[in-house]
Amino acid sequence: MARVLTPRAEDFPRWYQDLISKAELADNGPVRGTMVIRPTAYAIWERMQADMDARIKAAGAQNAYFPLFIPESYLKREAEHVEGFSPELAVVTHGGGKQLAEPVVVRPTSETVIGEFMAKWIGSYRDLPLLLNQWANVVRWEMRPRIFLRTSEFLWQEGHTAHASEADAKAYTLKIHHEVYERHMRDLLAIPVVLGRKTDRERFAGATSTYTLEAMMGDGKALQMGTSHELGQNFAKAFDIAFSAVSNEREYAWTTSWGTSTRMLGGLIMCHGDDNGLRIPPALAPIQALVTVVKETDGSITTAAQALVDDLAAAGVRVKLDDRVDTPFGRRAVDAELKGYPVRIEVGPRDLAEGRVVLARRIDGSKTPLALGEAVGAVTAALEADQKALYDEALARREANTVEVTNLDDALAAAGTGWARVPWSRVGVEGEAKANEQSITVRCLFRADGSVPASQDEPDLTAILARSY
Repeated sequence: MARVLTPRAEDFPRWYQDLISKAELADNGPVRGTMVIRPTAYAIWERMQADMDARIKAAGAQNAYFPLFIPESYLKREAEHVEGFSPELAVVTHGGGKQLAEPVVVRPTSETVIGEFMAKWIGSYRDLPLLLNQWANVVRWEMRPRIFLRTSEFLWQEGHTAHASEADAKAYTLKIHHEVYERHMRDLLAIPVVLGRKTDRERFAGATSTYTLEAMMGDGKALQMGTSHELGQNFAKAFDIAFSAVSNEREYAWTTSWGTSTRMLGGLIMCHGDDNGLRIPPALAPIQALVTVVKETDGSITTAAQALVDDLAAAGVRVKLDDRVDTPFGRRAVDAELKGYPVRIEVGPRDLAEGRVVLARRIDGSKTPLALGEAVGAVTAALEADQKALYDEALARREANTVEVTNLDDALAAAGTGWARVPWSRVGVEGEAKANEQSITVRCLFRADGSVPASQDEPDLTAILARSY
């Protein structure tokens, strides 16, 4: 396999690019910074999307869709927001062969256009909370693109809500953070995440509070997997999102926004991948088991393999038959490793003559002969065990590469190869600026009990410092 992928320890970025190419996950698009997501990766994204969508709906939000083009004047209404996005904006000045009367921006995010319609749809406190989500593409003109991690166009979900009180908005932001994002990443992606608050320096443009979920990648760097934002009344005042309260007084709403994107695919690759390719958590995998015909003789091997496929499907396993015996078995095995199928069942003439098959598990690399009648039970047990094994492995790696320190200099040294956990009081605003000069950022702040603080000024907070993607 070393001839297929550059070893991670030798060159992690090259390994990442090799894996994306060899596993047929994505290609660079024709415009610099864009990407083409191939069917193998898009099938994974669809399962992520379905799980996330179900969790979002369980939290009470409804899906809608808003335009791709946003009048430039909308963005200018919220000064901090447009200033935060200005280097990344793609602006359309001509359409239909004519110069437009007003330039339009290809959406970088939708606070402004959704704010315009929230103002139209909200009349009284009875219309609140208004809980919306959309699945869409956004454009942020990226100067240093990397497939899945930073591209000029990417896919995501963005939630936008309006509430009658600050307390309700905060509670809903944290509800999404914990019940949707954290559980999705932990239970489906098998990725352990640290939840915390972004510093004022790192928070979303126009927000009053930004909460993040940070994961450690295989090279020790951090990846921001998702964020949730309290927007206070900033956008409500800019777009006149107001309502008639119970007291009949006119009040401004409190709004939130929150999002995750195809960046999670990059996180999945870098968190779980190894020198043999992708490793997909069984709960997420579009194909959990690949039943492979090693060699055919008289048609009986394929018949037996198909029967096993049917039995696995009946047991609720997402299964596929690989009967391409005109392609060498070794090549197919390598391809299955690259694409990260959790389980492969090899069905060959010699084993089948003895009533056996071979169970190959992608997560731990084991190969075990077992009786044909035991195959279904062995596969389902392996899938359950390997989901937990991937999470435990990622958690153990994160803890092994996180150093507890007591001062900024030690934190900066530790962040060169992993994460540093340090008292925020020993870093502060000046220390954060010094860290940024060395391409190290404060990833998040959290309380001693692991909960998310209400302010970066709370006492006794802990900070995570790291290099990041």
